[in-house]
Amino acid sequence: MLQIGDKVVYPMHGAGVISGIEKCEVLGEGRSYYVLQMPLGDMKVMIPADKAEHIGLRDVIPEARVDEVRDVLEDEPERLMGTWNRRYHTNLERLKSGDICDAAAVTRNLVVQERERRISAGERRLLDLARQIVVSELVYACDKSPAEVEVWMDDILAANNS
Repeated sequence: MLQIGDKVVYPMHGAGVISGIEKCEVLGEGRSYYVLQMPLGDMKVMIPADKAEHIGLRDVIPEARVDEVRDVLEDEPERLMGTWNRRYHTNLERLKSGDICDAAAVTRNLVVQERERRISAGERRLLDLARQIVVSELVYACDKSPAEVEVWMDDILAANNS
């Protein structure tokens, strides 16, 4: 059972802190919800406690795994072929996995692709979401501010001339 103060990752939204556990009645049924406070955008998300594992709620990575994320950002980008729509869905599926390394790879691939040619509006939104997911988790894993994490990521991605 998760507790108030636990730092967790909600796939497709990013990391946050459980700021409360509330009981709510929905359609006549009482349920407990985790109240997740996100560090970016001051967003609050409520997640049914009994569905947390099913939706992929997980602990934030330990600081020891941050080097793995850096390695992914530094790696040569994957060249996805096909229409923007096919690339979009491939990247979206990776983000849905909830794995920070997948989100970092999507970020890296789209940043490098954008350097070479314009990306579609859909891919731009996906890039913004992937960045937000990576930044939000690294904020907790590294105990840094969002701005510090963004500068760190941007420096790594700028050096990736693949």
